[in-house]
Amino acid sequence: MQILWRSARLPFGISLKRQVLGQFSLGRANHTKAYITTPIYYVNAVPHIGHLYSSVLADTITRYYALKGAQTNLCTGTDEHGLKIQQAAEKNKTDPLAFCDRVSESFKSLCDEANIDYTTFIRTTEKRHAEAVKELWGVLLKNGYIYKGKHEGWYAVSDEAFYASNQVHEVEDSKTGEKTMVAIESGQRVEWTTEENYKFKLSEFQDKLLTWIDENPTAIVPNNRKNEVVSWIKAGLADLSVSRLRSRLDWGIQVPNDPEHTIYVWLDALTNYLTATGYPWPKDSKTKDFWPADVHVVGKDIVRFHAIYWPAFLMAANLPLPKQILAHAHWTMGKQKMSKSKGNVADPFEAMKIYGVDSVRYYLMRDGGLADDGDYSEDMIKTRYKKDLAGQLGNLLSRSTGKILMPLGVIPSQPSGEIDPKDSLLHTELESLSATFEKAFDEREFNKGFNAVFDALTEANRHFTQNAPWELVKDEANKARLDATLFYATEACRITGILLQPVMPTKMDSLLTRLGVPKNERTLAHAKISATPKLRTLNELPDVLFAKLK
Repeated sequence: MQILWRSARLPFGISLKRQVLGQFSLGRANHTKAYITTPIYYVNAVPHIGHLYSSVLADTITRYYALKGAQTNLCTGTDEHGLKIQQAAEKNKTDPLAFCDRVSESFKSLCDEANIDYTTFIRTTEKRHAEAVKELWGVLLKNGYIYKGKHEGWYAVSDEAFYASNQVHEVEDSKTGEKTMVAIESGQRVEWTTEENYKFKLSEFQDKLLTWIDENPTAIVPNNRKNEVVSWIKAGLADLSVSRLRSRLDWGIQVPNDPEHTIYVWLDALTNYLTATGYPWPKDSKTKDFWPADVHVVGKDIVRFHAIYWPAFLMAANLPLPKQILAHAHWTMGKQKMSKSKGNVADPFEAMKIYGVDSVRYYLMRDGGLADDGDYSEDMIKTRYKKDLAGQLGNLLSRSTGKILMPLGVIPSQPSGEIDPKDSLLHTELESLSATFEKAFDEREFNKGFNAVFDALTEANRHFTQNAPWELVKDEANKARLDATLFYATEACRITGILLQPVMPTKMDSLLTRLGVPKNERTLAHAKISATPKLRTLNELPDVLFAKLK
């Protein structure tokens, strides 16, 4: 099986030896490394728009850390063990691994198509992952947190999770009158299960988890998700089953030294975040320093596993806890949950084919929900494209760099002397933009960051129109005003282009190349008004930055 690993790197042409260009509000003090993860995607179904959103969100955050000067590591991949996979393979009359190979490839294709610049694409069926899981199991056992016992309770196959009696309730089908028990949290059907298995002493970590959350207020974001987690913990934590009998589940990693048991799928799956850093770490490990993770990006449906089980496992193993768990909301369509039966499922591959990769990335980041669900709308993709991308940024770039206004293709330098009152408002807005954007992204208020960028572009377009350079160019006496107008228009494009790189890397690379911005001058530190007297020469674009939608 192929192991996909890319060396950690800094996008935007930054040398790994380069001095860090700023500090981060989250993560290690004075660190130059950032480790971001997506959830690993369960291979019982093909990718949907929610998977793309998680990946774009994690990739944008990763590229943002790189923009600030960090050496980055982005992990994504597929979760390939568990009863659902075993049953899906049986239904398709195929070997489980062959089934996983096929579906895992579709998730990798989604990442590649969406320009997700992952360092590692991990699969839980890899040998290195099995070794990591067994190592963590051994540490938990050695530290006295795993014991063998009998479990009786409700189990949801769809969730691969056990639920306490206060976490399930009875529902009645309105059409058939059939009564079934379902998990309150997920709505998935549960069945009563009695079996011998290994258990993890989760109950011992109730106070420790509450203390961790209290002392680290941004450990779980957004706040409504943190409040949910706190309420779950305060309701009481029972010990957690961490194995299934192999007679019931054999598609998974065997419990070390016990051939009758398979390690519980969530203990298996969560360990991938360690596996991707080379755990168990050899003494000369070059990737150990990436742990702990700076951000785990997950969907709200799996926040319990990431914000309760995972920190407890790490505490029990005496390993550092993740800096932040970012649990985003879901996507609906027409305010209804997406469902194949309703015919309201968005195909991420088709969306990128029609509207372009960067345009879809921008839409997802701009309109996706963190605290509340986002409502997917192709009309809104078109609106964002036409209004923000083509109408604001693309229009300003094309108007200010055309041959009529800039026949020699040389961008004027900043006007000398005091700032002209005609330029002061735009000058001030551009000077403060990077700090506003940085604060918003550090606080995971992504939309505030984008709003600031496009507010600046609105002012830049107003400034350009008000100065009417198409009139100024007719008289040599107006050269100073013309140069100032073109300088501020292109500076607005350059600064916003730098800031938008994390979400639209390909388009912003084209924009910055058009403006003659060197690869090593595209970091957050360069997103200020340029006072350098050095002139920059325009480069030709292979096509229009934001072409008219068909």
